[in-house]
Amino acid sequence: MRCWNTKGIFRLIQSIPSTKAEPFKRWLSQVGYERIQEIQNPELAQERMKQIYKQKGYSDDWIEKRMRGIAIRQDLTEEWHHRGITVRQDLTDEWKQRGINDNRDFAILTAEISKATFGVTPSEHKKLKSLKQENLRDRMTDLELIFNMLGEKVTTEISKQEKPATLDKSKSVARRGGSVTGVARKATEKELGKPVVSKENYLTNPQDKKLIKDKSDE
Repeated sequence: MRCWNTKGIFRLIQSIPSTKAEPFKRWLSQVGYERIQEIQNPELAQERMKQIYKQKGYSDDWIEKRMRGIAIRQDLTEEWHHRGITVRQDLTDEWKQRGINDNRDFAILTAEISKATFGVTPSEHKKLKSLKQENLRDRMTDLELIFNMLGEKVTTEISKQEKPATLDKSKSVARRGGSVTGVARKATEKELGKPVVSKENYLTNPQDKKLIKDKSDE
């Protein structure tokens, strides 16, 4: 039995001479054309992402927070790259071939921020929400998304100021950045009388179900 990954399946479709494969080939051509347009104009990629979230039922307010969070996350990732937390590209490629995950350090740092911010790691957070392969950030409530964004932004600013030279020092910065947000999260919980970390998925709580229904009625 031959096993194919997504890239291999697309190549297989392109090689099929049958006319029944033409719709798939036209779709692949359209997707390729759109990606080339996005390379020339990155704003198109951002707009496409917004439309995908809208089609899934997310509100404009949530999408705006999510897009801002992605920008902050990218800023933080670039900062970690700059501090030498990742390895050289040629060595990374070699490790990939050996089945080693080159994002391991990023996962470690992200877990540090999350633990200090929410009191749980990303894996524990996903388990609480009964998630498997779904993206955790796409299932966060508004408050979770805001605190997640704040924790990563504070960590970015501390890192830019202190310029940690090692992974251990960056872990310390990540914990401190998350701890600042953790204090704000606890104060919020005290005022609201309920935890910020929720079992709810953004698209499955009653209010959001109503939002999706209202949009479908328009």
